Amino acid sequence: MYPERWAELSVQTELTVIGLMSGTSADGVDAACVRIRRSQEHLEVELLAHLTRPLPDWWRALVCRAARSELGVAEVCLANQVGGELFAEAALSVAEAAGMAASEIHLVGSHGQTVFHCPAPRSLGDRRVRCTLQVGDISVIAARTGIITVGDFRQADVAAGGQGAPLVPLVDYLLFRSDHRDRIIQNIGGIANLTWLPAGGSRHQVLAFDTGPGNVLIDAVTRRLAGRAYDVGGAMARRGRPCPELLAWLLQHPYYRKSPPKSTGREEFGDQYVTQLLERARGLSPEDVVATVTQLTALTIADAYRRFLPPPRSGVAEVYVSGGGAQNPTLMEWLTRLLRPWPVRPHEELGIPGAAKEAVAFAVLAALAAWRVPGSLPQVTGASRPVVLGKVAFPP
Repeated sequence: MYPERWAELSVQTELTVIGLMSGTSADGVDAACVRIRRSQEHLEVELLAHLTRPLPDWWRALVCRAARSELGVAEVCLANQVGGELFAEAALSVAEAAGMAASEIHLVGSHGQTVFHCPAPRSLGDRRVRCTLQVGDISVIAARTGIITVGDFRQADVAAGGQGAPLVPLVDYLLFRSDHRDRIIQNIGGIANLTWLPAGGSRHQVLAFDTGPGNVLIDAVTRRLAGRAYDVGGAMARRGRPCPELLAWLLQHPYYRKSPPKSTGREEFGDQYVTQLLERARGLSPEDVVATVTQLTALTIADAYRRFLPPPRSGVAEVYVSGGGAQNPTLMEWLTRLLRPWPVRPHEELGIPGAAKEAVAFAVLAALAAWRVPGSLPQVTGASRPVVLGKVAFPP
């Protein structure tokens, strides 16, 4: 039944899809239920419901340990199964929020939870390869929801020689490009990433990459120094003063000068790096340390624009910000100041709430997979060619 249904989806011009995403912060599963209509190069997306289902503290701790290569094979295997259960629960919750039965949903598209991301080639035996691993098994999601599930999106791009990230830029192009204005779609999650959409440009002109830390360092130092999960309202950063010496050390990280294609994660900016950071920060107040890493996020985003993006044709580009960082008033104030005269606006002005944006993106990527349409941009990931992204799991 389900393989036949999968074949039927390829000719349907309208699909109802649930997208699932948990990012570097690993604090919740973002879920979005969307109706997607296809018309040549254009997509129409109607958001029916979205929510964030919190993840337990032990899950975030597990993801941090994974980035330090401290998980054994048994724990990775368990995390894959348990992650599938957690993502399935989020899918069922957002379907209920949309007032829909699972039988009315065509697909689930699940990014999973990244536990290791290695964009630079490494050696094993006589082979040298890139690799990336996301847990949250799609067979479990399909079994618990009864919905065909697409996931493991990054692997096809890696197999084609790419980094497997970032994967959202094609969706940004399909949904948010303008014929008249240059736009930057800026996400500030655990890691900050951008998509450059030149006015009237083609998909081949899109640029996108990770700029560096978003909230990952802010959250980590706040947790260690103040015992809180994050800097609520940017209050600690606002009370503190960035330390020039610590900031200068942080800015020496080679990632910021590396040219795209590039992507990063906790492997570079995780707990081990935070430990080094706090050693350097001895004698500073917690507020000053949080202010310094908040300033780092704003500076490295703004610097990436100047280093790697072409000058806007109209002199300015519109910047639309999503992710948890968009909810940090101090970070947004500093970023806005650094980017003047470019207008910095909330992603909501584009018609999709920032909190739902990445979940919507993976719903769209699942629909593209059903339509046999490549979901990657080779100039963004470094792959040799565009590829259809995702693997498919059918309910038992």
